Amino acid sequence: MEILYAFLLGFFLLLVIYLFYNHKSSGNANLPPGKTGFPVIGETLEFLYAGWKGHSEKFISDRVAKYSSNVFKTSLFGSPSVVFCGVNGHRFLFSNENKLVRVWFPRSINKIFRQSTETFSTEEAINARKHIRTLIKPEGLQSHIGLMDTFAHCHFVNYWENKDIVLVFPLVKHFTFLLACRLLMSVEDPNLVAILENAVKFVLKGAFSVPIDLPGTPLNHAMKASSFIQKELLVIIKQRKIELAKGMTSPTQDILSHMLSTSDDNGSFMDEVDIANKMFGLLVGSHDNIASVCTSIVKYLAELPEIYQEVCQEQQEIAKSKAPGELLNWEDIQKMKYSWNVACEVMRLTPPSQFAFREALTDFTYNGFSIPKGWKLYWTPQSTHSNHELFPEPHKFDPSRFEGSGPPPYAYVPFGGGPRMCPGKEFARLEILVFMHHLVKRFRWEKQIPDEKIVYIPIASPEKGLPIRLFPHKA
Repeated sequence: MEILYAFLLGFFLLLVIYLFYNHKSSGNANLPPGKTGFPVIGETLEFLYAGWKGHSEKFISDRVAKYSSNVFKTSLFGSPSVVFCGVNGHRFLFSNENKLVRVWFPRSINKIFRQSTETFSTEEAINARKHIRTLIKPEGLQSHIGLMDTFAHCHFVNYWENKDIVLVFPLVKHFTFLLACRLLMSVEDPNLVAILENAVKFVLKGAFSVPIDLPGTPLNHAMKASSFIQKELLVIIKQRKIELAKGMTSPTQDILSHMLSTSDDNGSFMDEVDIANKMFGLLVGSHDNIASVCTSIVKYLAELPEIYQEVCQEQQEIAKSKAPGELLNWEDIQKMKYSWNVACEVMRLTPPSQFAFREALTDFTYNGFSIPKGWKLYWTPQSTHSNHELFPEPHKFDPSRFEGSGPPPYAYVPFGGGPRMCPGKEFARLEILVFMHHLVKRFRWEKQIPDEKIVYIPIASPEKGLPIRLFPHKA
């Protein structure tokens, strides 16, 4: 009887919330078309399920077709939301950053990364972002190409050569994490790297989970992993401060040293906790998305032998031009034009992330519809990447789309756009091209699961990890 009473009480509370929410929403008759789904959870499960099943674009395309509108309302991650689609939607959101809209993350992300929507768009956070962007500009990254080349060589020797079959996604994630630890904070101790890498796996699993912090839930595991990582980062930061004070290391050694040594326009330095937070975000963001792209490149090159052959020819010519032991340099990277066009087409067809959020800072009107203050705003690369008007035959793999001036503005957005365009875009380009260079100059390969799906949990990844059979090039 008590269980039945508890169930009825819970149902009644959900009904009250639902009716209140619908009443509040219907108070503005000029909202975009759409539905808000179930009480509290809205359409979140349907949205996530589409990604889990390998059809992430279907959630958007079905509603655009149903409502004949490039903007529609829904409810995602516990909040009333409006989805902006197409070039105009991207242009509007990117152009109004910190004016009409600001970045927003689901509650699970805020709990894990200890960032809130109230602090993420403050002047301090904006200055920190400018600081990070300054550190990873192309001219600053050029000095890291040799290190990337060395790491890639060691990775392929240790994990790919003399192997018959390899599982691509885990291997590439390990490579990008190793490189991130080295380039961001000069950490090479294999035991420490392994500990951090294992903890990051829990973080990613809980990033877009149900926001319930109870023992055993993905969010709870992710929050514990987050605390552990940040404590480890604080130890690294404190030790680095000592080394810098004693002149044992250079302020330009890596991004961590630069953060500790560089003040803002007011002469203030970032405190240790803030640096740990920023390093945590960089550590996660600078390896997982790149691993997703590199894995997708392996997939498409296996499926498209004519594309593989052109990439291989370009990379083999560069390899032949190098003296024994000579490392890749900036001039070599600039010669990889076709390879980068291929990588861009991969990111068009399979963007590593399927969505990003903003929040309305005030009431405003878009496309004749009223958007209330506080509502969450969602955009997705796939709303333009799959548009046949922007990309003729959108499902065809065609690297020539990126020749010349490339796609129209706001059509191709794997790195976002506007003030919040990913600051690590050039870092990603270098790492992806170095990976491609070492991959194709050594092997051709075949997929072991021909129809393996790409799913989003939360980033694009092959359902079974992409096992491939390797065929080394003859000497």
